[in-house]
Amino acid sequence: MLSYRIFAALVVGVALVSAGVQAGGALKSGPQAGTEVPGPFHPLNVTGEQAGKKACLYCSNGGNPVAVVFAREATPAVAKLLKQLDDATVKNGKAEMGSYAVFCSDKDGLDKALTKLAGEQKLKKLILSIDNPAGPKDYQIAKDADVTVLLYLDFTVKANHAFRKGELNDASITKVVADVTKIVK
Repeated sequence: MLSYRIFAALVVGVALVSAGVQAGGALKSGPQAGTEVPGPFHPLNVTGEQAGKKACLYCSNGGNPVAVVFAREATPAVAKLLKQLDDATVKNGKAEMGSYAVFCSDKDGLDKALTKLAGEQKLKKLILSIDNPAGPKDYQIAKDADVTVLLYLDFTVKANHAFRKGELNDASITKVVADVTKIVK
């Protein structure tokens, strides 16, 4: 009987350790590098030419280099990331780089908050939009991903960065922006 209890305790212990490693390990969210971007979806555009309308940002960018951010909240770190990606988009205008952010939320007043954010950050090219809390279905944005960044070219993901709540910081923003070179030469 004692050996059964020891065995049961070991099984429970291994399960807890495995769950802890998985929870703290690399987060997988959205299509991974080397795979195709799932395709069109129609978020509510808050800024840009289609502001106030549901429009396909995937479609409007075509096969051009694109940086897309899926975020749950407009935190200061997200604002900083968006500003730096907007700057990269402006800098790579000759390559026809596009960029947009999709806020996966149904929070009341988010549209007004995003309009304010765009003004405060002086965003020139990056478009802000809103989709449902799960994000576009085919993109498989992980529930525990606070921010997911895809960098793609010719509809193929070249880099994917996913962050849990509180993980997006200056070092990770620098890494994401450095990866823009994977989509523009």
